[in-house]
Amino acid sequence: MKRSLFFFAALLLLAACNNTPDATNVSDIQGIDSSLKPGDNFFMYVNRKWYDSAQIPPSQSGVGAYMFMNYPQRLRLQSILDSVARASNTPGSIEQKLGDFYASGMDTTTINQRGYDPVKPLLARIDSVTDAASLMKFVALEAKANNTSVLAFYVGPDNKNSSLNIAHISQAGIGLPERDYYFKTDVSSIAIQQAYKVYLAKLFQLTGSDSATATKDAEIVYNTDKQLASSHRTNVELRDVNANYNKMAIATLAKRHTNIGWLNVLNNLGANTDSIDVGQPAYYDKLNAVLKSISINDWKIYLKAYSISNYANELSKPFVDAAFELNKVLSGQAVQKSRGEKMASAVDQSLGEALGQLYVKKYFTEDAKKRTLDLVNNLQKAFAARIDKLDWMSDSTKQKAKEKLFAITKKIGYPDKWRDYSNVTIAKDKYFENVVSAAVNNYQFQLAKLNKPVDRSEWFTTPSTVTAYYNPSANEIVFPAAILQSPYFDNNADDALNYGGIGMVIGHELTHAFDDQGAQFDKEGNVKNWWTKDDYEKFKTKTQQVIDLYNTFTVLDTVHIKGAMTVGENTADIGGVAIAYEAFKMTKEGQDTTKAGGFTPDQRFFISVAKIWRVKMKDEFMRLWVNNNPHALPMWRVNGPLMNAAHFYEAFNVQPADKMYLPENKRIQIW
Repeated sequence: MKRSLFFFAALLLLAACNNTPDATNVSDIQGIDSSLKPGDNFFMYVNRKWYDSAQIPPSQSGVGAYMFMNYPQRLRLQSILDSVARASNTPGSIEQKLGDFYASGMDTTTINQRGYDPVKPLLARIDSVTDAASLMKFVALEAKANNTSVLAFYVGPDNKNSSLNIAHISQAGIGLPERDYYFKTDVSSIAIQQAYKVYLAKLFQLTGSDSATATKDAEIVYNTDKQLASSHRTNVELRDVNANYNKMAIATLAKRHTNIGWLNVLNNLGANTDSIDVGQPAYYDKLNAVLKSISINDWKIYLKAYSISNYANELSKPFVDAAFELNKVLSGQAVQKSRGEKMASAVDQSLGEALGQLYVKKYFTEDAKKRTLDLVNNLQKAFAARIDKLDWMSDSTKQKAKEKLFAITKKIGYPDKWRDYSNVTIAKDKYFENVVSAAVNNYQFQLAKLNKPVDRSEWFTTPSTVTAYYNPSANEIVFPAAILQSPYFDNNADDALNYGGIGMVIGHELTHAFDDQGAQFDKEGNVKNWWTKDDYEKFKTKTQQVIDLYNTFTVLDTVHIKGAMTVGENTADIGGVAIAYEAFKMTKEGQDTTKAGGFTPDQRFFISVAKIWRVKMKDEFMRLWVNNNPHALPMWRVNGPLMNAAHFYEAFNVQPADKMYLPENKRIQIW
């Protein structure tokens, strides 16, 4: 229910480098477990010694590379924030706002003294709700401060006209990660359902309810959630680009949803528009119905739960502890993160581009930016060469594919222009108000884009976040400064390690332009068919092969990877390895056979592929991941693609008896 509790980064991890061999290569490939056959489990062949000795910090749910690189990254940000918080800063400067925001969050004495006083005005406003109209007025006004419940409103490009920003709404209203948590009856799911109810009851107790009333009210909230969840689309269904685009006239919606009252809702949101993209219409049909079938008293209980939960981590310690107890069951995290780490994340979330400016000054070099661009360009050339060689695609579709490939915009390091935070008011002793001020500013920033041309210079992640993404509506790939570091970017590493590492992930991001979703967007970012009918049918057959293969991979006990939910990322992984290898073979080292550390250049390339996904996770977090993350788990981001890479078989002499072996006619090659 807390807005950041279940966030997963969209497309993770990338960096780039292209350099000459160096003596440091040898240390980069130490730790191989030679007792294992590389063709049985290559991930463990490369990472087993590390995996068996690695300790997951109690405050984390996993350790290693990938998304867990953001843990040491937050310590870097904390160091920056500690420094500016102690300095004498010019009022209104980004240093003042960052330093005072951070200091206010670190001042737990004042936060604890305030208890839940900051949300008491919200709870009083909920008490004044008398009918569906006043309920939806509260919902809309609070959405402007990111206190969301039954309404998910945002502004973004029109899928059918990517140059224009329009209004969108999507399914909302539930506190657990996704709909199936409410309907599963396995032991793990029941434990999560119970933990969620305990959490809700605790919130009510902390705001004055007795135990019996709190338990009863928690059941009311849970049952309301469950009714709304019944109308939600699954994570697999949400991958259908066309099914989740439903642009409707406001006049039509107003007649269809008389209980929601769209004209008043949009007026309260400050959104002046005559149409809106309704991502999942069934959800809003359901909301319209239950606004009448559920009593106003029960709705008020529901809204109180969501408002308290939304701000739980901004309130006193008992609220923070309650939120953590739920997260512990979901993720397996043993103890809470340090206050400093939490505040580094909070500042990055609220004032990300301001913090990014200080991060870039301290940690980012223009040489890293240039090397990244060089590598991306090399990967594009290799991708184009592979498209030319495809035996399943017609020449006309190949031409359009290459046009889209070379139209991709490359954003590296940080934005060309920085966000303006002058309207954010920050006080050193008002943490709750600081969070709200930043949220309101962010909403107004988004709202100002409504019905305006898309600003293609905008970024959707902060420079200090270890991530990367492909954005289909802009046909762009984005690599923040924070990813341009070890183990993904290393000026001293040779081509084998760099192309197998960050090169693989650059290939991954490029392939997203041509995965099951990206392939439906043209070079301008519009959902528009550019395929021949026959070619697209062949493409769908190949992506089905990816689904079928990954469905066979077992994660825990009887838990399998969800092939249909992860097909886009798996397609990108398979393509990423193939494209990176092709680009590597264009280099001098790629055409050589000289060994370093006992391994050939080709072998070191594949070893690097395995090392960049070196991760160890708690079992609970793995279950959460499988249910919600569109990526396969790290082991299968290595073994899955390599099972389909002919050059891997050659490099490590993989034989039919080996566990990773696939017959040639079963190996998947899409791009």
